[in-house]
Amino acid sequence: MLKILVVHGPNLNLLGEREPEVYGSMTLDDVNEAIAALADELGVNIEFFQSNHEGIIIDFLHDRRKSAHGVIINPGALTHYSYALRDAIAGVQLPTVEVHLSDIHKREPFRRISVTREVCLAQISGKGVDSYLEGLRMLTEHLRSSSEEDLQSFKT
Repeated sequence: MLKILVVHGPNLNLLGEREPEVYGSMTLDDVNEAIAALADELGVNIEFFQSNHEGIIIDFLHDRRKSAHGVIINPGALTHYSYALRDAIAGVQLPTVEVHLSDIHKREPFRRISVTREVCLAQISGKGVDSYLEGLRMLTEHLRSSSEEDLQSFKT
């Protein structure tokens, strides 16, 4: 069974309280429940993680790099400046989809920059919890098609 890490970055523990006009009224538990329900439908195993600390997120990715197949990550503000997180995503060599609840491209100029995007399969933003759900579908499809391609190349 595919195992996907869902990583929530800084301040996402305050969902439902912090700027609901930007991030919505769902709590982090609500978001995780929606992701878990879709994961059950898709037949994938999910491990959730949230931290407000860059190094702890990096350590988590390093620690799980050999036990997971892919990553859904909302880096929060780390998106805009954390080259250390960017290098960790590249270094663990797991297919990764970057997601954001709000549309970062329609917000303050500094939020429109993502240093992590270039090492991810895709970036999905502005769809609320559906950013995560779309990311999970995309990543699952990518992993399953990659696995099939690997099997086909092995058979030939």
